[in-house]
Amino acid sequence: MEVKSTAEQLFFTTVRIDTVDQEGKTGAGTGFIFIHPYKERQYPFIVTNKHVMKDTVKGGITFIKKEGGTAKLGDAFRLEVDNFENMWFGHKDPDIDIAVAPLAPLEQHIKELGVEIFYRNINTKLIPNEETLKEIDALEDVVFIGYPNGIWDSKNFIPIMRKGITATPIQIDFEGKRMFLIDASVFGGSSGSPVFIYNSGTYATKGGPTKVGTRLHFIGVVASVYYRNEINEIVYVPIPTDDKPVTIGKEMIDLGIVYKANTVPEAIEQFVNEKEKS
Repeated sequence: MEVKSTAEQLFFTTVRIDTVDQEGKTGAGTGFIFIHPYKERQYPFIVTNKHVMKDTVKGGITFIKKEGGTAKLGDAFRLEVDNFENMWFGHKDPDIDIAVAPLAPLEQHIKELGVEIFYRNINTKLIPNEETLKEIDALEDVVFIGYPNGIWDSKNFIPIMRKGITATPIQIDFEGKRMFLIDASVFGGSSGSPVFIYNSGTYATKGGPTKVGTRLHFIGVVASVYYRNEINEIVYVPIPTDDKPVTIGKEMIDLGIVYKANTVPEAIEQFVNEKEKS
């Protein structure tokens, strides 16, 4: 498959993460490839949520194979990792549910096995700066990509893209924390999904005039979802990673919590600094 358009490329920014915890329970989540320039180097990482890999003993990361410089749909490689939790580095702020793992050693290991993998990356340039944030409205269309309830195209090994809208302005820290809300159907397996403002063709600007072209901003990472429980109390909890449906006395109310995009390069820089000290 030729991967040309922006939308097509977004489908190849994610990897599926499958986990097994200490009790043998299986789970599924989403990771994505992110490249951050720091200290005159480019650092490629896989990004997900802390709760996706918490208490896991084994994990699998599924990549699509590469053939002739492009994606070989229907052919994937699953990298199996023991001591899976130890592979990840969590953002130092305990309130920020972001975890990262360096991609380079994983990709090198996969190459040594004779496999080439295909992916597209998200990079720091896609994070809106202060000037760009001023042009982003309180209500924006968003897309996010992942594996809701473990669902994917299991024949072609591609994720699911979903749409929603911002439910709180991304410039504001919701409840004083580094996050905002989206009005979208967020389910288990969506943990770690990258969130974008994406418009193709035309899009409205905050000042009113419509612009022609494509707009793409990486704005955050899905982590939690709001529930209404049996006594009608509204609470938010990390998105469950269980890959089997279970009956619970809670109802999702289609409000997802997204950690802001700049928490990702922060976690990468923290990792690099820690490694330099050791």
